[in-house]
Amino acid sequence: MNADAAVTSLSRALDQISDLLEHVHEENLQDPTPCQDWDVATLVGHLIGGVRKFTEAARGQQPDWSAAPEPVSEGWSATFDTAADDLRQAWHAAGDAATAEGVDWQVAELSVHAWDLARALGRPTDQLDAEAAERGLDFIRHNLTDDNRGNAFGAAVQLPDDAPAPDRIAAFTGRDPSA
Repeated sequence: MNADAAVTSLSRALDQISDLLEHVHEENLQDPTPCQDWDVATLVGHLIGGVRKFTEAARGQQPDWSAAPEPVSEGWSATFDTAADDLRQAWHAAGDAATAEGVDWQVAELSVHAWDLARALGRPTDQLDAEAAERGLDFIRHNLTDDNRGNAFGAAVQLPDDAPAPDRIAAFTGRDPSA
């Protein structure tokens, strides 16, 4: 399957994280997030580390998915943007080896954490990229089951079908948009 549309969505998901990171200030780093036991610094570290691991995977390497995120204390925007550019380049270089499923998993992860970061910063979630969230939600609905939610995902929170897509993907992963 041609992954061009998925890579376009991934690029949009990366861009929205980059935009949100512009609103992170040093005084926000210790603020709580919707991610259980993570503050903003840990979430930002997870985003940077995750994008680096996604790049390794896109290049056919075996990243260490079990490594804990390293909290950051400075330079997060520039560091993320460099990692995001590397990921884009890796998927473009992958050419026909790129799969929509592989990219869609990354779109889902980034869409959920964009929602987490927006909430932690008090930013509106209804302004997040709806197309990326829809694509991520479609992937995650087909791949996240009650049996494999583990500790990272709570039970799905029910929302109306007409709720904004960023809220629906967050709710499907156990976040409560009404909280």
